[in-house]
Amino acid sequence: MVRSEFPDVDAQAWLYGRVLDLADGRSVTFRTLDVGGDKVLPYIDSFGDENPAMGWRAIRIGLDRPAMLRRQLRALILAANGRPLSIMFPMIAEVTELIRARHLLDLEMDRAKRRGQTLPERLRVGVMFEVPALAWQLDSLLPHVDFISVGTNDLLQFLYAADRGNSRLAGRYDSLSPALLRLLHFVVNKVRPAGVDIAVCGEMAGRPVEALALLAIGVRSLSMSPGAIGPVKAMIRSLDLNDAAGFMNAALTQPDRPLRETLRLFAADHAIEI
Repeated sequence: MVRSEFPDVDAQAWLYGRVLDLADGRSVTFRTLDVGGDKVLPYIDSFGDENPAMGWRAIRIGLDRPAMLRRQLRALILAANGRPLSIMFPMIAEVTELIRARHLLDLEMDRAKRRGQTLPERLRVGVMFEVPALAWQLDSLLPHVDFISVGTNDLLQFLYAADRGNSRLAGRYDSLSPALLRLLHFVVNKVRPAGVDIAVCGEMAGRPVEALALLAIGVRSLSMSPGAIGPVKAMIRSLDLNDAAGFMNAALTQPDRPLRETLRLFAADHAIEI
């Protein structure tokens, strides 16, 4: 995104390889090209979408421009060089999109094998859960993935039809609304029994009160910016997860009402650091 032109396979492979080298055996997940919406490439003209957040972006670009996506997948396989490789496809709205993306990945794996390249030691494939429609396709989706990452920033704006970049709408929905938490609770209860990993990323996962709610509905992996780790870690260390889960299960059966203040009161009563 900071380059003047689209990087070729060698340039990408070098960058991805450096990430894996510096991670030194720790888990790394690479997301395929996720542009469009509020992420613009300097070497591609504006797409002219009237509603960019719901327009031609992310995996939609990759599937419509398969040569671009295949170059990235080729670079990732090359960079892994025998190490474990995790690849995540963003903005999946239909299972057929994932199947098409996995087909391109299979083509690149076959190409690398034919050329005698060292294949990844282990390949894990996942999706970003950002489009609410995917919740009702989980039975078809789960056999094709190893993990799911919930992108709460886009999920919230799609769920409430509210542009997250519009300051006039900022107070119209809450990330701790019963509607969102019930949706996430439903997804977690579908995903975990299938043996598929689920994580939550986005701003929601990095705030202690929201992280408390996510843990209480069954999420066990949270992705956040480095500055959020300390406060969230302090909350977790002071939390009795069984108490939190029982509280949340009861709260989600009640008539709709904002849960933020209720969660704050629960944290205060149970000496949870938020």
